[in-house]
Amino acid sequence: MLRNARVIRVRGTVQGVGFRPFTYRLAQRFALGGWVLNAEAGVEIHVEGAADALAAFERALAAEAPRAAQILAIESTAATPGGHAGFAIRETQARGVPTVRIAPDLAVCEACLRELFDPADRRYRYPYINCTDCGPRYSIVRGLPYDRPLTTMAAWPMCAGCRAEYDDPADRRFHAQPIACPACGPLYVFEHAGLQPHVRGDAAIVAAARALAAGEIVALKGVGGYHLACDARDAAAVERLRARKYRKERPFAVMVADLDAAAALVDLDAGARELLTSAARPIVLAPAREALPGIAPDNAELGVMLPYAPLHALLFASGAPRALVLTSANRSSEPIAFEDADARASLAGIADAWLIGERPIARRVDDSVARAERGAAIMLRRSRGYAPQAVARVPRGRPILAVGGDLKSAVALVVDGAVIASQHIGDLVHLAARNACAATLRDLCATYEIEPADCLIAHDAHPEYVSTLLAAELGGPTLAVQHHRAHVAGVLAERDALETDVLGIACDGTGYGDDATIWGGECFRGSVAGGFVRIAHLRAALLPGGDAAARVPVQAAAGFLLACGDDLADLQAAPFGFPAVYRAACEIGRRGVRSFTTTSLGRLFDTAAALCGFTRETTFEGQAATWLEHLARRAAEPQASRAGGYPFPLENGELDYRPLLRAVIADRAAGRDCAQVARAFHAAVADGLAAFAQLAPALPVVVSGGVFQNRMLAGLLRERLGERLWLGARVPANDGGLCVGQAALAAFAAQRG
Repeated sequence: MLRNARVIRVRGTVQGVGFRPFTYRLAQRFALGGWVLNAEAGVEIHVEGAADALAAFERALAAEAPRAAQILAIESTAATPGGHAGFAIRETQARGVPTVRIAPDLAVCEACLRELFDPADRRYRYPYINCTDCGPRYSIVRGLPYDRPLTTMAAWPMCAGCRAEYDDPADRRFHAQPIACPACGPLYVFEHAGLQPHVRGDAAIVAAARALAAGEIVALKGVGGYHLACDARDAAAVERLRARKYRKERPFAVMVADLDAAAALVDLDAGARELLTSAARPIVLAPAREALPGIAPDNAELGVMLPYAPLHALLFASGAPRALVLTSANRSSEPIAFEDADARASLAGIADAWLIGERPIARRVDDSVARAERGAAIMLRRSRGYAPQAVARVPRGRPILAVGGDLKSAVALVVDGAVIASQHIGDLVHLAARNACAATLRDLCATYEIEPADCLIAHDAHPEYVSTLLAAELGGPTLAVQHHRAHVAGVLAERDALETDVLGIACDGTGYGDDATIWGGECFRGSVAGGFVRIAHLRAALLPGGDAAARVPVQAAAGFLLACGDDLADLQAAPFGFPAVYRAACEIGRRGVRSFTTTSLGRLFDTAAALCGFTRETTFEGQAATWLEHLARRAAEPQASRAGGYPFPLENGELDYRPLLRAVIADRAAGRDCAQVARAFHAAVADGLAAFAQLAPALPVVVSGGVFQNRMLAGLLRERLGERLWLGARVPANDGGLCVGQAALAAFAAQRG
């Protein structure tokens, strides 16, 4: 029989997802000889045998790949047969710079859960159980290719039992790199001031569950960092956690034991259920069914998630409350703690006890946050379970490092044309987050053996952003990318529509404009390849006090209302009740002292929120606008006289907010229900943005920016624009998506020289 041979190279997310064992079994099935190994660009296969068997092997390679694999390309070329009688998995031989994609961390699978709770299994109640289909990946990788010596499991040699499974092609743990068991692997330790000596092993998990049931706050070491946990139904424990963490009103996420418990807390449609149970296991935002005091103040949604690590399942099985607050272990807005010594120090005074895992975490990876919309996952925070997957492709060229923005920071590296987006980092106004951002940049580059100085460094155009200053320190040539163009470009990059001519609308709270003013309600025409021209925008308003107005809605309102005339109602009287800071802000605006010009739609939302009753200072970004949306959701269908919302005309390229705000004030003064006013305001904004869209009626309308995290606004806009509307999904609409747009625009700028 004539023997043929092929060399097959598979690129994409194909390491750490069981691809080599899968290839081995496939070769056995088709009676083929050869070998497979992890290579710098992915997986390399030499396979030989009968021509028809080789063809069937190649078809099955693509059609039956492991669930967690993401195949970018399969390249197959003829080769000389080597006389291989059998098929083998070979050790990796490094030959060049790696370009392979790292797999994200995967939730524990059902097969491992069955073993976890089987008293006859040797991994019974072992908190680090995993197999080729599940377990840690990105959080334990120290370098590429993905082999055990380059993970944080290198310090734990496999026992004979684990080695036998690792070497057995028929076993589910065949070449599973983090494989371990109680005899040879890491364990957990419970530390509590009232419990000496510390408890180790399964007893540690039982002790932690008891502490949670007793109302204590426990720091838990998870997959990508530490969490602070307490009983979500214990209002006193929740309030203690808020006070200690300095987290006044920002919602907490809740982990529940199972899908039934989640359905009791929130309304779950099919899309939300699928998202909750996916291998990524993000926090899923959904309408609340049960009120949990202190969890999500003034918010109609709850963020819920299911157990994704064996540890979580063990805690619930050991008597922990069925609903746990599970929030990033840090002080408010700082990065999540992931190293043991730092967690002990930084969480002292917050946690009552620590449940510390012995396996080190290579890098912090916070939880992802998503919504299910029309059957698709819409990312709000892209991190564990998704990072560091590539989210887009751009023209190949020199490596590009995109440093993102200062809020909801994430960065991206372009290698071999793939835009590899990092995990969520945090807000760079905090020194710890700045250091975490710098570490993430170094980490991404080191993983792919690229020097930052050899990259084109893309950054925000704001000259005083921390990320801009960080970019200047990296040593490579820099390119400033305007904030709102990056928002639009991120959506187009995700859709692989880099050369498509579109009308782009970018709306948020703050972004540095071409004219050195604060933009945030912008309309562009163009493409990523050709660039974007600003063709319209929100009418400019004053921002008394600058950035401080973003934290005080009535202060932002002062700047917008100064443009509406002097005949407005007394806003310090009922029903408005604006505090004295409003009068002071008006005076600052009139005198032009410390006042800036803005076209920010985010600040217009703050103004409407203030007029509807949100007159206090905010405690987290976007709080007033979120409050306004949930107020609007309480309204009945709009009355016929207001079915189209309030007037918001587009004149000479400017959306004029003055008629809109005067109408809001008139209705509030006349006693109209605040929820109806909020709903009508949303309808008016949707009408105004739809008017933008008519400036180029034949083009797709791409929208991005933090304002479009508003589900009501996005839904109203979809009603008006239908299939013309393009929203991002894998790339967050908020500033967490900026790095992707920066990378895409920089790639074409590099092409143009």
